Amino acid sequence: MSYETLRFTRQEAADHGFLGIITLDRPQVRNAIDAAMVREMHQVLDATNDMTDLRALVLESSSEKAFAAGADISELKNRGVQDALNRINAGLFRRLEEHRLPSVAAVRGYALGGGCELAMCCDLRVAGTGAIFGQPEVGLGILPGAGAIQRLPKLIGLGRAKELILTGRRIDAQEALAIGLVNRVVPDEQVGQAAREMASGIARQGALAVQLSKMALNAAGRSDPSFETVDVLAQAVAFQSEDKVERMTRFLERKAKKKS
Repeated sequence: MSYETLRFTRQEAADHGFLGIITLDRPQVRNAIDAAMVREMHQVLDATNDMTDLRALVLESSSEKAFAAGADISELKNRGVQDALNRINAGLFRRLEEHRLPSVAAVRGYALGGGCELAMCCDLRVAGTGAIFGQPEVGLGILPGAGAIQRLPKLIGLGRAKELILTGRRIDAQEALAIGLVNRVVPDEQVGQAAREMASGIARQGALAVQLSKMALNAAGRSDPSFETVDVLAQAVAFQSEDKVERMTRFLERKAKKKS
């Protein structure tokens, strides 16, 4: 399978089937999540769902600087009410969370905004010592509507989730481990291998039992669906605000100046 924004490979998991390795591959923009990446991720999830010899997925980055630095602001700036209602990123992240195969995120560098939300929708997370996590959306005039409002409080508690979302504060890997956002921290150069080892540990278990356990755990931790509807409607309102356009315009202008 050939893609423009990511790569997909298969790796043997000892004598226990294969791992599916999904590598985000837009290093020139720190793996900013655009519409093309969303579309191709859906294609990968379609394909892997039919690969009966796969036992787990590993989601990683081709860049040492960023797992994913967030949604592509150049696209996000122009999204409106209908885009929010279409749940472009939120729908993909929910699908990955509900995929029959467990997933492990291998996080190096920045995991901000949608990148942090992408890591959270994976079942487990391994971070490098240089990883940086955060939800900076309110600083751009919107809210983290692709899952952080639902998933972050479950992982780290409501008080800490409010702090990170309402202040936009970034945290390093050690703090992320201490509060429960990630499962393990290793040196940056060992992140990919550590994530594969964790996924291989899953592969050694009974495949059906793992799938059923994941389904049961997701059901136990799932929010009332009406809460997600509130997220979507709130984001639709924010997408139409002048503040959002002004803040994202300034962000893109600062970014362009740094490049020049």
